[in-house]
Amino acid sequence: MGNCWPSQPHGGVTPTTTGNLSTATADTSQTISSSTTSFTTSTTTTTTSGSVNSSMNSKFSVASGDQPYPTGQILPASNLRIFSFADLKAATRNFRPDLVLGEGGFGKVFKGWLEEKGNSKSGTVIAVKKLNSESSQGMEEWRSEINFLGRLSHPNLVKLLGYCLEETELLLVYEFMRKGSLENHLFGRGSAVQPLPWDIRLKIAIGAARGLAFLHTSQKVIYRDFKASNILLDGSYNAKISDFGLAKLGPSASQSHVTTRVMGTFGYAAPEYVATGHLYVKSDVYGFGVVLVEILTGLRALDPNRPSGQHNLTDWVKPYLHDRRKLKGVMDSRLEGKFPSKAAFRIAQLALKCLATEPKQRPSMKEVLESMERIQAANEKPVEPKSRSTNTRQAHQAVHHRSPLKDSSYFTKLLK
Repeated sequence: MGNCWPSQPHGGVTPTTTGNLSTATADTSQTISSSTTSFTTSTTTTTTSGSVNSSMNSKFSVASGDQPYPTGQILPASNLRIFSFADLKAATRNFRPDLVLGEGGFGKVFKGWLEEKGNSKSGTVIAVKKLNSESSQGMEEWRSEINFLGRLSHPNLVKLLGYCLEETELLLVYEFMRKGSLENHLFGRGSAVQPLPWDIRLKIAIGAARGLAFLHTSQKVIYRDFKASNILLDGSYNAKISDFGLAKLGPSASQSHVTTRVMGTFGYAAPEYVATGHLYVKSDVYGFGVVLVEILTGLRALDPNRPSGQHNLTDWVKPYLHDRRKLKGVMDSRLEGKFPSKAAFRIAQLALKCLATEPKQRPSMKEVLESMERIQAANEKPVEPKSRSTNTRQAHQAVHHRSPLKDSSYFTKLLK
């Protein structure tokens, strides 16, 4: 799940949620009874018998179940599977430590194997996220994942397969993403982590843009925690947005923003959101711009180990994005110069638009996606770099000082 800095509503304003999709909020009624293992909320009721009664369907607009969206849809009803704790304990071999894929604010994520009944050799690889009892996050984020991913279906959103609630145990079960997170591929080190070539980076960025554009155009869902660690990759490097614990419905037609407590991740959160608690749909666009800069440079959004003045990536790199020749000086050294300079500059220009200080000045995710698809369609081939002197290479490498990998979100370790 995402991180938060002020845990209280900004400026004493009560968090609000508007729209048609039901989300978990601080004042939503909820009860957990260890004796009956029941979970009661305003949106779902789950019992040990395995039945689910949902009133969440009515929270969507009437036409949303039938209205088509490009390659995605809002399901008329959730079809999530209810797992028993024993099921998931067996699937992860009693949550064995060597099966941990990553760890975040919510808890650890384990690799698991879900056997088909009566056939131990056939089954499905899964990822199981288990709440840490000492976590500051919990029921609200768990319910948010179920409410959103239980109904939103798109090739560029990670698939939630089901969940478990037994006594105090909260777990979520996802499809397994074999290539891990974009964060690990950009910032991970060691022989097991191969640098991403230019065409794969562009493919990942476009896939993530499609996921965000779907969220924004389907029900005005604001993702709120867009970052490299929340972009997962399947075996073919198709990007899927994960971790909907902080997702929130955007403003109604008569409003420009939602006022809420400030949560997310430093370095990615839009300035207006951090300063005021005002959350716009285009606050996600800012986070996307930050990730574009990370893809270009191979550097983290925030790194206190970099020299003074370079801790915040976007503040430091913005002047380089305006000039094609300057841009080459901050491009990821692991690309070894093998990137199309025209396309890279166009991506840099797009990133600058996404990083505009005022939300109104940023493009929509639909416009961002269309721009990136045009860049990809141009099919400019990476040019083999000319040989450079030893001093030039050393200077370039000095700019790209890397800090040790510090995973702070789930799915950030290389998946085995």
